[in-house]
Amino acid sequence: MTEATARSRMRWAAAAVAAATLVTGLIGAGIAQADPVAKKEPAARTDWVATWATAAEVPFSGQQLAGFTDTTLRERIHVSIGGDVVRLRLTNVYGKTPLVVQSTTLGRPGGTPGDVDAASLVPVTFDGATSVTIPPGAEYASDPVRISVPGDGNLMASLYLPGPTGPATYHRDAWTTGYLAAGDQTGQPTVASFPSRISNFYFLDGLDVESTMDGSVAFLGDSITDGTHSTVDADHRWPDYLADRMLTQPRSRQFGVVNSGIAGNRLLLDYTGAGQGVNALARLERDVLTQTGVRTVFVFEGINDLQNDPTQYDPNQFIQAYHQIIQRAHDQGIRVVASTITPWAGWTAWTPEREAVRVQVNQWIRTSGEFDGVVDFDKVIRDPADPQRILPAYDSGDHLHPGDVGYKAMADAVNLDLLRP
Repeated sequence: MTEATARSRMRWAAAAVAAATLVTGLIGAGIAQADPVAKKEPAARTDWVATWATAAEVPFSGQQLAGFTDTTLRERIHVSIGGDVVRLRLTNVYGKTPLVVQSTTLGRPGGTPGDVDAASLVPVTFDGATSVTIPPGAEYASDPVRISVPGDGNLMASLYLPGPTGPATYHRDAWTTGYLAAGDQTGQPTVASFPSRISNFYFLDGLDVESTMDGSVAFLGDSITDGTHSTVDADHRWPDYLADRMLTQPRSRQFGVVNSGIAGNRLLLDYTGAGQGVNALARLERDVLTQTGVRTVFVFEGINDLQNDPTQYDPNQFIQAYHQIIQRAHDQGIRVVASTITPWAGWTAWTPEREAVRVQVNQWIRTSGEFDGVVDFDKVIRDPADPQRILPAYDSGDHLHPGDVGYKAMADAVNLDLLRP
């Protein structure tokens, strides 16, 4: 060993002793970090996650076109995942004038349908104020509201509208009962204050919860996703049944469920009747890609492009629309899962020519490899003895829409791992 090397090693040893002495002193003074073994695990990160939403539709006729004056609406929100802090989202996206919501409350349901548990009733504020004015075409999120709601639970939202509101952004066929009263009844817990009933959602956009869950799944669909012919107030839409299954999984594997189905909705063309909504590509951004915390979109659309006039007979038009959904979702880091189009022979508009298009589109969905996952709802609910028809046990009776049993069979057939990020 050279003399220079020996001197270098002596200097290194002296520095190590000095460093150890310094750390010992700092620990004694309470400054140095504790032994890593004694560290506490960091708290799980929380973020806003959509637990419920509904898709906005263009006011077409009747009450939604006329709007409301001096009216309180009470509407039931059925959540997927629960939480202790929520955020209510309101919409005036199809309004023609600014929408004034003078007061809003949230509460857990009481003992009678339409009642609110008085002890749970809390005001909803927007930038600290109980009143909010929402411009035409806009959506507003409330301040955080501290109210506990369990997974698969319900909240009652009450909105007072001094009006006149003008045309009311709404969702037709909520498959849940709502309530209507004159004057400001937002603080009234009893349903006796609400003499009238409504079957649509009005001005509601969604509900978010503060959660450790890793995002939500948005279901882009038509009447079958919307729950047509499911039992009213039973929450038997197929995404509801799927949410029930999801909640039996470990908490780390749960996610928010957002139903963006609209009865009559089409991939390629806008609505031709009341409440059918703009085409899926036009509403993709609002109803799916910008939902709070969305990580996956489930696409189940196309049957109305077949059965409504004008009918789309070119399978390539369907494929191009699916490609657009995939590309736009992937651009935002969102996965896309799709389903085959379900059988509908026996429905009044069914023809062999339209059936041939369904078969071709389904073959592409199954085999193209373009989607991040595929669920074969055609195979799940068709009658093995007559594959062009829904199995009678699953049929609501109109030969296009499943009933409750069929919706549950669809939800049970989904591999939940396909939907997780």
